[in-house]
Amino acid sequence: MFEGVDMAGLLACVSRRWSPAIGDPNLAGWLTVLDYGLCAVLAGAVLRQAAQEGRERRFWLLLCGLMLFFAVNKQLDLQSALTAAGRCVAQAQGWYEDRRGFQRHFIEALLAATALCFALGLYLMRKNLRRNGLAILGLTIVAGFVATRAVGFHHFDALINKRFFDVRVNFIFENTGLILIAVNSLTLMATTRGSAARSGH
Repeated sequence: MFEGVDMAGLLACVSRRWSPAIGDPNLAGWLTVLDYGLCAVLAGAVLRQAAQEGRERRFWLLLCGLMLFFAVNKQLDLQSALTAAGRCVAQAQGWYEDRRGFQRHFIEALLAATALCFALGLYLMRKNLRRNGLAILGLTIVAGFVATRAVGFHHFDALINKRFFDVRVNFIFENTGLILIAVNSLTLMATTRGSAARSGH
């Protein structure tokens, strides 16, 4: 992809198009950051309280780390740097005018990869699927959303910027995944407390 691209020129091009800044300086943006932070805290609480081992424990550790990363990414808008890099490479290699076809194929590949990761997660966690299924689905939704946003495909951006009852679709989409993760976390902790209470009696 970077064949024939001058890296110094690429960095200069990216810096003209993107710089670290607050990406969504509005109530919905900060609420989403708060939701990511809450999911990270809940994932950490699950690790401390719930009886887990092996793959299940590694999954919640990964989930906690990703939630923290996505919280930072939400406002620094790091995926926009990736989008800027892609556009700069397209211009340097002379296929910028044909980028829509590339973006469409890239999104199709991303969706296929997201579906594959979801299926892999279901398989790896099959013995604990009832305990962790909602969190796997929620993480898949969030990761797929963030990855697709990074491509900067105009039609997708137009779709998620539409409003439903005066709430932007991107807020609904992203937070749906976070709600699933939070519900799964709280359910696991409640189950653990209930089991502890029964064993105490």
